[in-house]
Order: sequence, then C-alpha cells, then structure tokens
Amino acid sequence: MLWKGDLKMHKTYEMVIGLEVHVELKTESKIFCGCSTRFGQEPNTQVCPVCLGLPGSLPVLNEKVVEFAVIAGLTTNCEITEVGKQDRKNYFYPDLAKAYQISQYDQPLCKRGFVEVEDKDVSKKIGITRIHIEEDAGKLVHNKELGTLIDYNRAGVPLVEIVSEPDIRSANEAKLYLQKLRGILLYTGISDCKMNEGSFRCDVNLSIRKKGDSTLGTRTEMKNLNSFSSIQRAIEHEFTRQIKILETGGTVVQETRRWEQDKNKSVSMRTKEDAHDYRYFPDPDLLPIIIENTYIKALEAGLPELPDAKKHKYMSSYDLSVFDAEQIALDLEVAEFFEKTLACYDQPKLIANVLISEVLKLKGKTEDIIKISPVDFAGLIQLIDTGVINTSISKKVIDMMWLEGLSAEAIVKRESLQLITDEAELITYIKPVLEKYDKIVKDYLGGKDKAIQSLVGQVMRVTHGKADPEKTLKLIDALIKEI
Repeated sequence: MLWKGDLKMHKTYEMVIGLEVHVELKTESKIFCGCSTRFGQEPNTQVCPVCLGLPGSLPVLNEKVVEFAVIAGLTTNCEITEVGKQDRKNYFYPDLAKAYQISQYDQPLCKRGFVEVEDKDVSKKIGITRIHIEEDAGKLVHNKELGTLIDYNRAGVPLVEIVSEPDIRSANEAKLYLQKLRGILLYTGISDCKMNEGSFRCDVNLSIRKKGDSTLGTRTEMKNLNSFSSIQRAIEHEFTRQIKILETGGTVVQETRRWEQDKNKSVSMRTKEDAHDYRYFPDPDLLPIIIENTYIKALEAGLPELPDAKKHKYMSSYDLSVFDAEQIALDLEVAEFFEKTLACYDQPKLIANVLISEVLKLKGKTEDIIKISPVDFAGLIQLIDTGVINTSISKKVIDMMWLEGLSAEAIVKRESLQLITDEAELITYIKPVLEKYDKIVKDYLGGKDKAIQSLVGQVMRVTHGKADPEKTLKLIDALIKEI
C-alpha cells in the first residue's frame, strides 16, 4: 500500500541502487575440492573435509572456475586482471563451516565493465565495478520439530559475484539489468541461472536522496532475492520505507534486511558490516592467479553470439522492433525457439508477436521450458496466417498445446475452432443480432459509425469468437443498408 503522501514524495526523492549478483557456476565439481555440485541431492551427501573446513584439509583451486569467471568478464566488457589473489573473508554464521569464506578482496579477476540496457528504446550503460570468484555457503533448513538444520552440500559450490556501480535509478531498471545479465550468462553456458534453485540470486543495496543532490544517502542491503517480481517489489517497498523515515524526522540505519515475500515487507536482520569488519587477508593456502594475454584471447575467440548481436540481427534481417527483438534475444531458449520456428514457416513478425504475447507469458508463469515444439508452433502460425483461426482463438489453442502436447491442427479440429467464413452461415448469426439490437442499428444509420463495432462484438459473442471479423463487418454493413 502507498503511504499517504507517497506520490508526492516519490517525485521529490530518487533511489540509488547497486546490485550484487551471485551466480553459481556450472562446473561438475566444487571450487576447492572434487565434490559434486549437483543440485537437489540428499543433505550432506556431497561433502568432504575440504568443503567442511576440517583441520588439516587444503583447498586446490578448480581451473574451470577461473575460465568461467574470465568469460563472464569478457562478455560484460570488463578488464581482466593479470594477477589476482584469493582472500579470507572472516565472519561467523552457522552455514559457513570454516568461519571464513574464501573470496577476493582487492584483486578481483574482472573490473570496470558495463551492461547496456534499453527501456522504451532509450539505452543506458550500467557500470560493473568488479567480478570476483568465491565459494558458496551451506544452507539452513528450518524445521518446526527439529529446529534449524544445516545442509552443507552447497558449501564450496563456485560462485562469481558481479557487483554493479550505483547507476540504477528504478525498480524497472534493476529488472532490465538483471534480465540482460542473466541472458548473457545463459548464452555463455557458464551457469544455468535457475533463480528457483538459487543459482542466480541478488542482493539489493539501496539508498535515497533528494533529486538533484549528489551526496549518497545511507544504504541498506536486502539479501538473497531470487525472482524478478520479488526484486521489484522489494525495491519499491524499501524506497517508500526510507522516504517515510526521513519525512518523519528519523534516520536511515545502515543494515542488512530480509525480504519476506508472503508478507510483502522487509525485516531487519543485522547492522550492515563494512569491508574492514571482515578482516580480509590473503589466503595462505592458495597461490596467486596469473592470467596471460594468450589465455584471454583464446577464450575471447570462443565466445558465442550474445543477446545484443542477436537483437540487432533480428532488427535488420526480420524488421522486428527494438522491443520485440530484445524480448526474444534475451533468453537463449526463446531465441533458439524463434529461429527454429522461422525455419519451418517464414513469417517472422507474426511469429514474434504470438511468441511474445502468449508463449512468453506461459513460460514466465512457471519459469519452465517451452512446452511446445517449434514445428507445432509453426503449424499454429500457419493457421493464423491463412485465416483458419484468428489471434483471439489462437490463445485458447496455445493453452491446450502447452498442457496436452498436441498440434494446433489437431486441437482446432477436435474443438471445432475454425473461423466461420461462409457468408450464408454468418448471416444466420447476424440477422438475429440486428433484430435484437435494433437501437444500435438505428444509431449506425444515424451516423454513429462506431456503433457497427458493437454489432460485430455481439456476433463474435454468439459464435464464441469464431466469426471472421472482416467478413462479419462487411455483411452487417450490407444488411443494414438493405433495411
């Protein structure tokens, strides 16, 4: 709910946002040991002395982690560090077995990059401060009967942390940045970026200030948000919360907060630490990371076509709008689906329209794979293009295709969804409508041209949307003129 005065105050203040994105890398083994990284296994079955931090155990860096981190840097326009090191970040928390996390402090692998986003055809570069590697912590499992349990399977899973500059000024900008970043990483294959499994999650650092001010306000951090909708809601809620505090004479406290999605609010967890509180120092068990230029060039040469390149290709080759091209190119699965459908039926604009308006909506609800084959989707597009069904009917057909796995042709035939195009049959529906709605007919005859659309709508209603709209309109006009 909006606080009284929110609308006015939201225009007075601006939000300043920096995001810390934690991305689990798609390696087969953990960052410092040979334990599996497979998700969803029985608790504490993928652990060893190294990832449990037992005395005498020694970490050995997984080279694939460095490779994936450099790829993340190259695809986000970062400078790659020639000499990096790993540091111990010291703090106690039950899911951190060693009481410290191996991370990177002052010599991250990648720095000074950017990601370009587009909002309403306006481009903006969001700066990236750094990308560093680190190990993930375990997971706390809260059980009503047994209390809080710890599963250490996730401990030692390799992460890259991608830290943005405080360049973001709205919840929507944050969403666009995260969608673009996730799309880039999916294209490279270095992470599956499954938000529901925690392999792509985000911490939001937010402060507010009066518009026109250059001084940053006191920031808060909201931890471990893992869906675009919760990130947007959390940002908007925190923005309003901080405005309320300042406008009622209070002081914003630098703290870490947790977003409670079910209650649609954030709660305080602890006061926010600064870097010196972690007592960083170089890990004495790990050697420096030397990255040679030939290594960088080799990785650069193997990079795939990225979302922006695909977007520009779709715009130039298929005349798609910036918005349509961006929506398709952002998700690798969607882009591949679009291209495979296009190979079956050459109508790019129609494919794009139906794909964005209907298929992405279904995919977004479940964060699932597309449950329609490109061949079957091409069949649906052909039915629309040739006038067998219209886009209104296609929505019902797509829903059934998604659930049942049948072709569009089979569903249209089974449900008798073909458009009624026979003029004699259409007239049998139109005449009763004209008799029933004679006042609307008189309005049309009296010069109210838009009244005919209401009559078309009534015919569509009695035919359950199956009347051919264009023929229906022409027949209504002709029959009224005969009156």
